[in-house]
Amino acid sequence: MEESLWVAILIAAMRTATPLILAALGELIVEKAGCVNLGVEGMMLVGAVTGFAVGLTTGNFALAFVVAAVAGAVLSMVYAALVLIFQVNQYAAGLSLTILGGGVSAFWGQPWQGQNMTGLQPTVIPGLSDLPVIGTVFSRTDIVTWAALAACVAVALVLTRTRAGLILRAVGENHDSAHALGYSVRGVRTLAIAFGGAMAGMGGAYLSCVMTPLWIEGMTAGRGWIAVALVVFATWKPARVVLGAWLFGAVSVMQIHGQAMGLAVSSHILAMLPYLVTILVLVLISRDATRIRLAAPGSLGKPFKPA
Repeated sequence: MEESLWVAILIAAMRTATPLILAALGELIVEKAGCVNLGVEGMMLVGAVTGFAVGLTTGNFALAFVVAAVAGAVLSMVYAALVLIFQVNQYAAGLSLTILGGGVSAFWGQPWQGQNMTGLQPTVIPGLSDLPVIGTVFSRTDIVTWAALAACVAVALVLTRTRAGLILRAVGENHDSAHALGYSVRGVRTLAIAFGGAMAGMGGAYLSCVMTPLWIEGMTAGRGWIAVALVVFATWKPARVVLGAWLFGAVSVMQIHGQAMGLAVSSHILAMLPYLVTILVLVLISRDATRIRLAAPGSLGKPFKPA
């Protein structure tokens, strides 16, 4: 392939990975706090429809992402209430959140169905954009993609270098001990769940405002589930979330190019390829059960019942 084609594939893979990175980083924080929120898909859909509506109405994409983050965080509070107050099974609560988010987004999105707009444009960085090859990547990539990578670094630093990160991990590892030390387990988990919802909402807004600047019902197409899977794939490490998202993005872009090149393979099979690769990777990782058990937070998925 020509160099320009490889650069185009790299840029497309990074863009495809961005909503996954945002949503998966949010879910990673939630799980580090000891909760499993399977409602990422629903929160991404709500973020997508609200972000698109604000972006189309105002033309202000910064506001669109802020509103999408708020919408995702508000929806996540439904999960927080079910799990932390009413002690509902975390997995059932997450699944109900996905169904709720899908229904709410479909209802709210009716006026916007099928509409499109001029999406967020790439950010030209003076100096960097003039570099060979990598300059092309910088000049054709939007600011949210770089913000997602910066968020990965920030999450890693917060988890390992700050008191807040230490408290979060303590709650996730052993909520009873954290409670005995005087930390508010419910408070920490509520903040973590809200952060996860906000990140998922922004991931959805990226889909509707940048990748494909339009609103279509169910446009996340399972990316919320991929984000949840990426957290396990990454063994709860932020840097590996980025690698996993890039892998999914690269496979997604390659299958599109395969269709364009006229490969003698059904387009349905090519479209399934990114998801099949994700399942295969998870199966391979799951064979090392001891490693996953050691990497997972000790209180993950366990209900907290204060004495």
